[in-house]
Amino acid sequence: MFKPTDVQALAINTIRFLSADAVQQANSGHPGLPMGCAAIAYTIWTRHLRHNPRNLKWPNRDRFILSGGHGSMLLYSLLHLSGYDLSLDELKRFRQWDSRTPGHPEAGLTPGVEVTTGPLGQGLANGVGMALAEAHLAAEFNKPGFPLMDHAVYAIVTDGDLMEGVASEAASFAGHQKLGKLIYVYDDNRITIDGPTDLAFTEDRGARFAAYGWQVLTVADGNDVEAIDAAIMQAKADPRPSLIMARTHIGFGMPKKQDTSKAHGEPPGDDELNAAKARLGWPLEPRFIIPDEVRDHMREAVERGAKLEGEWTALNARYRSAFPDLAAEFSRRMSGGLPPGWETALPVVPADPKGIATRVSSGATINALAPVLPELMGGSADLTPSNNTWIKSSVAFQPEAREGRNIHFGVREHGMGSIANGMALHGGLIPYAATFLVFSDYMRPAIRLSALSHIGSVWIFTHDSIGLGEDGPTHQPVEHLAALRAIPNLVVLRPADANEVSEAWRVAIARRNAPTVLALTRQALPVVDRAKYASAAGLARGAYVLADLGQGKPQILLMASGSEVALVLEAGAKLAEAGIASRVVSFPSWELFAAQDEAYRASVLAPSIRPRVAVEAGVAQGWDRWVGEAGEVIAMNRFGASAPAKVLFEQFGFTLVNVVEASMRVLKR
Repeated sequence: MFKPTDVQALAINTIRFLSADAVQQANSGHPGLPMGCAAIAYTIWTRHLRHNPRNLKWPNRDRFILSGGHGSMLLYSLLHLSGYDLSLDELKRFRQWDSRTPGHPEAGLTPGVEVTTGPLGQGLANGVGMALAEAHLAAEFNKPGFPLMDHAVYAIVTDGDLMEGVASEAASFAGHQKLGKLIYVYDDNRITIDGPTDLAFTEDRGARFAAYGWQVLTVADGNDVEAIDAAIMQAKADPRPSLIMARTHIGFGMPKKQDTSKAHGEPPGDDELNAAKARLGWPLEPRFIIPDEVRDHMREAVERGAKLEGEWTALNARYRSAFPDLAAEFSRRMSGGLPPGWETALPVVPADPKGIATRVSSGATINALAPVLPELMGGSADLTPSNNTWIKSSVAFQPEAREGRNIHFGVREHGMGSIANGMALHGGLIPYAATFLVFSDYMRPAIRLSALSHIGSVWIFTHDSIGLGEDGPTHQPVEHLAALRAIPNLVVLRPADANEVSEAWRVAIARRNAPTVLALTRQALPVVDRAKYASAAGLARGAYVLADLGQGKPQILLMASGSEVALVLEAGAKLAEAGIASRVVSFPSWELFAAQDEAYRASVLAPSIRPRVAVEAGVAQGWDRWVGEAGEVIAMNRFGASAPAKVLFEQFGFTLVNVVEASMRVLKR
């Protein structure tokens, strides 16, 4: 066994070659980043990161994000070496079925992984949300002498991260907000998959981030631990977010592939891997070596973490004595529990044929919930008056008002979504983010990752159909409900009236381990007379029988979501006048309905009622599952147009006459 004298250098090479060995064994992966950034990661994890490998939920831990998630073996190596519950066997099973070491880090799967990364730019933006959450919770709970919430957010970011638009949106927001707990180290290796970065990326990155309001520091050698350490110390002392530009070498140590695109995303090969080991004085065999000195050195994180958390626990005990109510609230918030009886704040709205836009009902619900759910916090992508997201009892979150619960995200939909996810992942907050439904396209990657990460972000999308009117097809969502419904683990709710909006918020708040979409109208919708028809509480089951109209057994089933429910209810009444009994179903959520047992689904969509008509002001895609072969869907089959909403609904067939005619057609089949 070799006997190097420098445990620090030995540890850095251990990180490098654990990562490279795993990539080679899997015959798949990205060795370049771990080999190039090992010294950076080592410096952060051993000299700065305040964490406890034995308690993943310590509220005041520093957060670490590997935004370049393709280099996941770097993170897995650090987690194993630092004493997290991630065995060496799991490293050897990198990228294999049912392992805890997938190709890209996944929050909730691998102990110690804070954020799901891989889609570039997302981790960088998630960190901004974490820093926002830290700043807000510190303003809420910290008292003189009691820094209960006081932690940093570290990340390693890459060329690809900085190129993605979401990073620009989030970095601009972070600079404006002066989120000084952000300390990002930029892996400036000047190589992309296609070749040198100067093929497409020649801007002055440092000047760009300085213009955003960041402190920009430079480290000439990404293997220089002391220089990296000094830069991080300087970053900690500055009130601005910091970007440390570290000049690195992708695939460091590989004689042929270092500093080439070949080092990025393919196994090194046995010959190149062995040559790199020989070059850096590392044994060629066996693979996955962890010298005893390195294991002991890196596992100091366990004792150090226990000590750090112990000091914080003692602080928290004194805090509980001095501020018992605040301490209890802090504990509840960080554990993710909801206050008893919070649902009683949900509005109950009397019947109103003139109606209320569901976006307005949502705004009223937010303000009803805000006093009983102080963790509810969010905002809009510069559409606050239109989205109705303002909490009236609070102010805007700004550098001079960290206690504010209203966030001005600016026209940054993608950044907004990723920042909201970071807030949710941090804990202590229930974030919501709002824009028009058509612009959900701009933030779809963040929505998808909220579902993949099992976090309870609430997505508020107003102006949910051609009902927005004169702004025309550029702003009228057509395919968007179908596209969102295609995302696993995402619940899409399109409430039909003010009381369904209240119930939709009940569902969204309760779903702390999965995200929810609220699709809301610009136009007013009648508030259904719940004394006459079924309770809106049926929304929680996805679909429910709103009414059986006419005499005898229903002959036809009419179903709709959102703004079209009032239309099918009217059509059912018209059919009853003609002696045709109908069942009217409000269908706000396919996902919730599909999750019900077969008996309940059959009680709503009675199999014996084969003639069916569904009505929704979006594309018909997916409705065939519920309508069946004997049914018909009244939907959009083209983009919208610019005209008043009433005219559009008439022109596109969302009328009483058309629904009744469609019903008569399916009855004759």
